[in-house]
Amino acid sequence: MIHRKSAAEIAIMQEGGRVVAKVLQRMKEVVRPGITTMEIAEEADHMARILDVVPAFKGYNGYPAVICVSVNEEVVHGIPSRSRVLRDGDIVGLDFGALHNGFYADAAVTLSVGETLPETLRLLDVTRDALYIGIEAAIEGNRIGDISHAVQSHVEKNGMSVVKVFVGHGIGRNLHEEPQVPNYGDSQWGVRLKKGMTLAIEPMVNAGSDDVRVLDDGWTAVTSDGSLSAHFEHTIAVTENGPKILTIDETFGEENRN
Repeated sequence: MIHRKSAAEIAIMQEGGRVVAKVLQRMKEVVRPGITTMEIAEEADHMARILDVVPAFKGYNGYPAVICVSVNEEVVHGIPSRSRVLRDGDIVGLDFGALHNGFYADAAVTLSVGETLPETLRLLDVTRDALYIGIEAAIEGNRIGDISHAVQSHVEKNGMSVVKVFVGHGIGRNLHEEPQVPNYGDSQWGVRLKKGMTLAIEPMVNAGSDDVRVLDDGWTAVTSDGSLSAHFEHTIAVTENGPKILTIDETFGEENRN
């Protein structure tokens, strides 16, 4: 069942979304060559405590950390580690969610570490742009497939591939709600978008093949061919005036960009 939110409920989600944005903004400040992925997670946990929200991921279906930290060929759900040290030229995907006053918000960014190759930065640009192109399609009267098709078309025309085994989702009182929001598919397919729907739109884009596999830890998804992968995400609301991004903090500008 799809749960449409009232204006008051969307306002609560936006409050939580601002906190998510603040945490990710802080991550941009701490990510650097030489830092461990566990140190990143510890800082995210510290920020969540200061900002008085409950991290959404720790303990969710057994996930052990407050933030997903996915490096290079890791697509999503990377588990922070004291032994994984970021190096110059790496990229790192950071996915963070929070529970605030009974509602969830969820967002992700992929950051470059130190000096990064131009083709790597292009992967980040294409994935980030695909997110905003998908958001632009999230207008009342469109269908889920219009978001999916917009994302896939942009990615593939740039010679990259969208991950198909993981998808975006509805979000609200639960971290994952209906409907699913794939990053591929035909336009005018699926559920019709209506005012009050809240969605986590999250393109996951590989520089190579779209095929992925999950490591023995049961969580970390990696590209099967070892190619780099990027991930960007926002929580949005469908409104009568178009899509509204909830996971932004106006202190840092309208968009939570790298």
